[in-house]
Amino acid sequence: MLNPLSETQVSTITLWYLVQHSLSSFYKLEKYFGTVSQAVDPKNFSQWSTLALHKNHLERLSEFQTEAGQQKFKNLIQDIQKHTDFILTLNQPDYPTQLLPYTNKPPILFGQGNAQALLQPQIAIVGSRKPSTHGRQVAYDFAYYLSDQGFYVTSGLAEGIDEAAHQGALRHNRTIAVMGTGLDQTYPSLHQQLRQHVIAQSGTIITEFLPGTPPLQQHFPRRNRIVSALSLGVIVAEAALKSGSLITAKWAAEQGKLIFAIPGHIYSEHHQGCHQLIREGAILVDHPEQVVEDLALPTQWQCQQRNDQTQIVNQISPKESQAVQQLSALSSAVQPSPLNQIHIPQNLLSLYNQLDWIGQSIDDLIIKLNLDISTLTSQLMELELLGLCMQQGGLYLRCRASK
Repeated sequence: MLNPLSETQVSTITLWYLVQHSLSSFYKLEKYFGTVSQAVDPKNFSQWSTLALHKNHLERLSEFQTEAGQQKFKNLIQDIQKHTDFILTLNQPDYPTQLLPYTNKPPILFGQGNAQALLQPQIAIVGSRKPSTHGRQVAYDFAYYLSDQGFYVTSGLAEGIDEAAHQGALRHNRTIAVMGTGLDQTYPSLHQQLRQHVIAQSGTIITEFLPGTPPLQQHFPRRNRIVSALSLGVIVAEAALKSGSLITAKWAAEQGKLIFAIPGHIYSEHHQGCHQLIREGAILVDHPEQVVEDLALPTQWQCQQRNDQTQIVNQISPKESQAVQQLSALSSAVQPSPLNQIHIPQNLLSLYNQLDWIGQSIDDLIIKLNLDISTLTSQLMELELLGLCMQQGGLYLRCRASK
């Protein structure tokens, strides 16, 4: 259930509503007034007309100030509270840091399910809405393998390849769906059951769109930029030359993400988009392990750590063994439950979200988090004990949840 909305969340929702999901207008107003709260302060509304905003935004502002407009917005807030499990705004510690570098990042995300899954390493799998039987099976197999390796598989809940990817990842309870509508709707409607399975099995449903937003054509390219931005890399499983999934690949290229393409028969129309991507520099893959290798993340460390720990327990005294087992129990507190539910302690969330998969020095972390060295060192040690952080060459980096 959604917690009571904070003042910042209400202000962000208000501005997002008034500018009708316009990223450029939202950030323009925030920059001009200094904060979102100031932008929606009634005493500043008179200045909106001087900022060359779209007339639709000014009309919405005018309506907002009427009694009917206030009632309409109140109904919207009620819909948000009804359909939303969590809201993430830019100032919150659990807003996905992988979105922050981009100028077109969503200022707010509405979600259902497991919010902390967004902090885990993700690989996007996208492709045709009308794939071949072979393409559907390949997408399922890749998602099954990658989710078994600890990655969350992110896609767009669409028919075809998206659906197969979600289904494959659901076998290990690791999938995230990004929607092109409000949370009060499911598009396509036949995926309502799939959506419920994602939520029930520790996955996540997110959208940047307010309740009541219909599945308009222009919303899906916007959704695709979030799919690619959240992910370490994008796999195009099957795509024709005019496939919408190539838009996701385009976003991924602009964001500097790795793009993987699965080839097919040279005469297959289903694969012409993948072949074009390969000609343009995408990485050809025919096995999901190749994706893991190219991402070059610390993939085996935690499994090896547990194996080493087991050997140590077998070699030491009963008293020492008990101490090691207590440490192991602490570590298992955040390991996946039967439904892979990840929980990062609230006091460690800001630090964990600041860590990346490459590594940062302790001096960099002190500057970014504005923490004293003793507090930071203590928190890093806690994350290491919990199996969520590791140190390599003097740099601290995230560890993903083990399989």
